[in-house]
Amino acid sequence: MKIQLDMYQTLSIAVLVLMLGTFLKKRIFFLEKFCIPSPVIGGLLFAIFTCICYSTGLAEFSFDDTLREVCMVFFFTSVGFQANLKVLKSGGKSLAVFLGLVIALIVLQNLLAVGMSRILGLDPLIGMCTGSIPMVGGHGTAGAFGPVLEDFDISGATTICTAAATFGLIAGSLIGGPLGKRLIEKKNLLETVVPEDDSLLIEEEKKHERHTNMYAAAVFQLILAIGLGTIFSWLLTKTGLTFPIYIGAMIAAALIRNIGEYSGKFTIHMGEINDLGGIALSLFLGIAMITLKLWQLASLALPLFILLTSQVILICLFTYFVEFNIMGRDYDAAVLVAGTCGFGMGATPNAMANMQAICDKYSPSVKAYLLIPLVGSLFADFINSLVITFFINLL
Repeated sequence: MKIQLDMYQTLSIAVLVLMLGTFLKKRIFFLEKFCIPSPVIGGLLFAIFTCICYSTGLAEFSFDDTLREVCMVFFFTSVGFQANLKVLKSGGKSLAVFLGLVIALIVLQNLLAVGMSRILGLDPLIGMCTGSIPMVGGHGTAGAFGPVLEDFDISGATTICTAAATFGLIAGSLIGGPLGKRLIEKKNLLETVVPEDDSLLIEEEKKHERHTNMYAAAVFQLILAIGLGTIFSWLLTKTGLTFPIYIGAMIAAALIRNIGEYSGKFTIHMGEINDLGGIALSLFLGIAMITLKLWQLASLALPLFILLTSQVILICLFTYFVEFNIMGRDYDAAVLVAGTCGFGMGATPNAMANMQAICDKYSPSVKAYLLIPLVGSLFADFINSLVITFFINLL
């Protein structure tokens, strides 16, 4: 029996699985602990249900996922609005060094993924499904680049990327805290703790205050950026390279944000834009998760496990030996290690949860709390998209 769901029914089921995920997350401790997104929890359960229906021949579901792309573009446009050059300047040398380390990590994740896939005799693009797309990118980038890879005849790329992103979320949350704790205790780093000025954090937080009467203006700013972004996307296609559909909107949003910041002629409603981006991400993930075809993973179970285990080893070695030493070998560097494991294998909320656990046990770290959200939320997705695009076109 084939069950065909239209655009509105698909969106309704996405919202239902989102609500189910939220309900379960509040009641199951480890889901909350590992910061697993609600749409991933509910969506995965629904995907398992559709997989059982398909495997037993009971029913085959077909979805109209038109709105998935719309929600995806809205979310990544909200990310583009985060790119504030004034904040980048204020972060100084530490921010530049940390940004350089994140770029190195993104490149290494993709080199490892491609190299390991060649050793295992797989298509390098299947390897890319376990590189920085799901690792630094998380579920958002996994859902965005999965269809791009499917256009290159990689069957089930979205499912592989999403499975890898879910693995990354859990692994990043499990290893971040213990790595940071080991560094602090082994090297007596509590002696290096210094009280720091947190005025920059407070100033940036003020820009993110919400006003209910400004949500309409925020929606209009997002739509304008998306419209302007289509021109940038069209210009980028002229290069002959493959870019994700949202890249133009991200560039447009970053331009609008910085023109507003530097000219002072208009206000960007960042708090409201972040909220709307969050709603769009939840809906996008909900639709992406319910349309997963888990049966496509069966033949790749062992190679996928090997590829993902190699990514865990890479981030442990990179953060412990490279990042810790370059970022100053002090308490702040150890907290950054815990945070990088979170967003280098999952998402910025995981990074914040890892750092929160360390800081609650030992001492606050303003430097880490400034750098991780800045790089994780503002620049990582942007740079990651460009690096992934480069690799895909190279392969």
